[in-house]
Amino acid sequence: MGSKRAVRYLSQADTRALLAWPEVIACLRAAYAGSDDPRAAPPKVVARKDGMWLRALTAISGSGAFMGAKIIAKGRPKGADHFTALWDTQSGELACLMAAKSVTGVRTAGTSAVAIDLIAPKAPLRVAVLGSGHEASTHVSALAVYSPTPANRERFAARMTGELGIACRDAGSARDAVEGADIVIAAARSHDETPILEGAWLEAGMMVVSIGSTVPEQREVDPEVVRRADVIVADVPEEVADETGDMIAAREAGVAFKDRMVPLADLVAGRVTVQQARDNIVLFKSVGSGLQDIAVSEMCYAKAEAVGVGIVLDCM
Repeated sequence: MGSKRAVRYLSQADTRALLAWPEVIACLRAAYAGSDDPRAAPPKVVARKDGMWLRALTAISGSGAFMGAKIIAKGRPKGADHFTALWDTQSGELACLMAAKSVTGVRTAGTSAVAIDLIAPKAPLRVAVLGSGHEASTHVSALAVYSPTPANRERFAARMTGELGIACRDAGSARDAVEGADIVIAAARSHDETPILEGAWLEAGMMVVSIGSTVPEQREVDPEVVRRADVIVADVPEEVADETGDMIAAREAGVAFKDRMVPLADLVAGRVTVQQARDNIVLFKSVGSGLQDIAVSEMCYAKAEAVGVGIVLDCM
């Protein structure tokens, strides 16, 4: 008979309560600063058929204490769920299971915050957010918010104003939201995958953050956004270039971009400097990675262990 061991289970409510922005952003910055071995965070694996897909993102944490896998399951025709498992690297035993939707939203926004902090000027910024869902709400520190549904965008702007203490307003169209912004966060996709952000709307001096097109079937920005970007910073350059609908469409439209791509890890490590300026347009394109997921999940688990949050399961 094997000895009993404990596995901690963290619900969605548990992870929401444990995740705090300053810690998440610092955790992600440290993860990228220490990402010196690509084998520790390999490319994602996706199984797909008839509109369904199952995506697996794996990594060994920078601390070396845990390794983990996050699974995202997208049903047909819609709906998705996220789940993460962590294993102790010394014993190889399962240590934690957690609902991962909150972790996904927070690590995505936290990674964008790392990029913005490195690229944008240290000054008050006017931020346009295209979207009013979960990813948009985690990204918001905005003055202009657009959603295709009027009631959603009005409600979203009012909620963010109350939560952040920043004057947020809804915009009548995506183009109206973008006009005059310093940072444009694209955090939504149309139902038919028509791009929600057009490059013709952009002005010199803007930074675009695009997080909604992560597989070939998805579209968020049009090829003109890619063409107009002077620099394209990517969290996972190979996946951004070859496996996102936006970049595939840009390449098919004759837009060459690989010579303008810079890995986020190079910015964090100080090997490259990218600065948003009055005469350029910077695009940050994010698809998410196991590096991000497991770093934040490990931090969440450590906090849960310290304060006793979650349910402890006795496993043989």
